[in-house]
Amino acid sequence: MAQRAGAMTRAAAPAYLAGAILLVVVLGPLPLLLTRGQVTLTGADFAALRFTVMQAGLSALLSCLLAVPVARALHRRRFVGRGAMIALMGAPFLLPVIVAALGIVSIWGARGWLARMGLPLPSLYGLQGVLLAHVFLNLPLATRMLLQGWQAIPAERLRLGESLGFDPWARFRHLEWPMLRSVLPGAMLAVFLVCLTSFAIVLTLGGGPKATTLELAIYQAVRFDFDLPRAAALALLQFGVCGLAVAASARLVRDAGFGAGLDRSLAPPAPAGWRRGLDGFLLLLTAAFLLLPLLAITLNGLLGLPAMPAQVWPALARSLIVAVTCGILSTVMALALALAVAKGARGLEYMAMLPLAASSMVLGIGLFLAVQPFVPPAALGLPVTLLVNIVLALPYAFRLILPEARALQADYGRLAEALDMRGLARLRLLTLPHLRRPLGLSAGLAAALAMGDLGAIALFASDGGATLPLLIQRLMGAYRMEAAAGAALVLMVANFGLFWLFDRWGRHAAV
Repeated sequence: MAQRAGAMTRAAAPAYLAGAILLVVVLGPLPLLLTRGQVTLTGADFAALRFTVMQAGLSALLSCLLAVPVARALHRRRFVGRGAMIALMGAPFLLPVIVAALGIVSIWGARGWLARMGLPLPSLYGLQGVLLAHVFLNLPLATRMLLQGWQAIPAERLRLGESLGFDPWARFRHLEWPMLRSVLPGAMLAVFLVCLTSFAIVLTLGGGPKATTLELAIYQAVRFDFDLPRAAALALLQFGVCGLAVAASARLVRDAGFGAGLDRSLAPPAPAGWRRGLDGFLLLLTAAFLLLPLLAITLNGLLGLPAMPAQVWPALARSLIVAVTCGILSTVMALALALAVAKGARGLEYMAMLPLAASSMVLGIGLFLAVQPFVPPAALGLPVTLLVNIVLALPYAFRLILPEARALQADYGRLAEALDMRGLARLRLLTLPHLRRPLGLSAGLAAALAMGDLGAIALFASDGGATLPLLIQRLMGAYRMEAAAGAALVLMVANFGLFWLFDRWGRHAAV
């Protein structure tokens, strides 16, 4: 018995090491922030706090309210290209944020496509621009989450509703509304957390002091004023807001109360008449809203390729190094944690989700304060960016791997123990073949997120150490829009290509 317990402890050692790394990176800077952040915050700082919460709340509300009819139309309509449209819903989430901002400007800006058509448009810069960009980035995420909720309604409930003669209103009241009460709060919280830590969008489209978030205020305090105590105080404030949002998640998610079904698929009722036309109009409008910025990035990028500076290629190489390394290491750590949680180490699940309470800028300023007395921060730009991205991508990779890890443990755990299959043999013969699909997807997602990150690198990088997202932001700041468009196209292609390579490796699983 003691030998078995010792073997289990040794098997879980990588998971506890990964958890310790998370604790050190996420919570380690807190003492520094507490000691260095003892300053009196100004009215402008609290205005940044109000704007941070307001724009995140409005972005989550708009994204999810618009996602409800779009997800409903996708669920109940069958048409040519439906699968392609559902796949399109994943593109904005993978798109580097600085590239998305450039696409939004190309369509909605004062010199954008819509303005050239003579349409009267309000200024893109300020709260309205931030909300527009956030809806573009997060409407697909909310739609996918709600679509999964609709697909999870048991087919038996749909058949029962048909046998009882439910009209569309009764179907919504008794079947769809309970699902929305269960799924919608979680979707809104996910979008809220993403927008709460938004940096590149606000940096590009914020438009001045009235549209400054805490993330942007931290960046300005370090890069422009070199006011480290104020930056530390703002980082503590941001950490507290994110922590409260994460803590609220457990109370917001409710059970839909449907019970278990027989896991059978059933095409939902699809009302005809004006509802059919409305669904088609919503799907067409959503597709145009998502595709036009991607099309603008592609066309403007092709025209801007000759104007790109030579610094694009070294910056691309740095971004690829960070992305590939982050994709591999973040997935390895997430796998170790998921396997341990699947075997009963529930405490590690909370450790894996801990980075959601932080952000790239908060972790960046904490590490900046830690290394600044000893090493020039610019010398550690890439290592710090890599470490921050590994930690921040881990919760997403963990959530993708955990369900499959639990299923693997339930199906093969006892057999593996009976055969005394441990260590590398178990990893090679059992774990990797069965978990290759979620491993490839999580590695691709982590790599894509790291490839487009514009957080910690903005604090640390020198003029010669920029990654490609930072170089694009600098080109936009210098009004070299053609060069920025060309570099954005390079970044988008590299980002999607890297995700495709990792995901393709996972989809070509042996089992």
